[in-house]
Amino acid sequence: MTTLTKRKLGSSGLNIAPLVFGGNVFGWTADEATSFALLDGFVEAGFDAIDTADAYSRWVPGHSGGESEVIIGKWLKARGRRDNVKILTKVGSDMGQGHNDLSPAWIETAVEASLRRLQTDYIDLYQTHWPDPKTPQEETLRTLDKLVKAGKVRAIGTSNHSAKQVSEALAISDREGLAAYATIQPHYNLYSRDTFEGGLQDLAVEKGLGVITYFSLESGFLTGKYKTVDQIAGTKREGMLKDKFDERGVRILAVLDAVAQKNEATSAQVALAWLLAQPGVTAPIVSATSTEQLADTLKAATLTLSDEDLAELTEASAY
Repeated sequence: MTTLTKRKLGSSGLNIAPLVFGGNVFGWTADEATSFALLDGFVEAGFDAIDTADAYSRWVPGHSGGESEVIIGKWLKARGRRDNVKILTKVGSDMGQGHNDLSPAWIETAVEASLRRLQTDYIDLYQTHWPDPKTPQEETLRTLDKLVKAGKVRAIGTSNHSAKQVSEALAISDREGLAAYATIQPHYNLYSRDTFEGGLQDLAVEKGLGVITYFSLESGFLTGKYKTVDQIAGTKREGMLKDKFDERGVRILAVLDAVAQKNEATSAQVALAWLLAQPGVTAPIVSATSTEQLADTLKAATLTLSDEDLAELTEASAY
């Protein structure tokens, strides 16, 4: 097992290895047995943070949400590994109410359901998944503060909130003496840079927030598996990726490929190593549906790119 340098997850008091497993696949594209094998492989390789949400995988016909948490809970119970891993989950997605919901009543109901599914009595990082325009942030934060004080949640974070929303939330927590967001979870990668760079990145660096990036490989675009738009014709990825093969996208893929060859690495490893070198970024979320794919992806954590490689990638992906 490689000894990985842990990174401080903002002011949460948590330290994690530099890649987080994205649990959206559990119970969706990875069945229970595969999910167990993936989790075993992830932890055996020295990693310790697993990200999920109550809403995973509500989008699958016949699912109601919570499927991912249930599998993680069964794995935790079967392996007796609760103390070795950090469980990151989320609240606030539409779970049938018809809207994103961060109201006190909903959070209090949702946290109990997540704890039950995860078969644990505490969540390491509880994140608000999407903004809820109907609920004032102060009400949400007061409820989260109660959960921290009760020991049900160790730290809180947020996902998909703008720099303005995060800044306002931090100011409220400071003013009212409430638990404050220690982390943010933005969509960010070599292709999608304006989703984080600018105000949100500046705020994260200034306030010392932990940053966990999702869609770290832009839904597979940055793996280098697809070189042209023709290669995705008729595949499940076509709808998500066809617009990415613009001049800029093709340029990114070419430079990724060149840097990967130079470093005897894969495009996916290079794309993740670039993310790990960006100001503010703590750990990208990675996912996999096979243990081989996972083992390959995890090598990104020990790949150090030269300043020249990083500059080439940054330049190729500039807007």
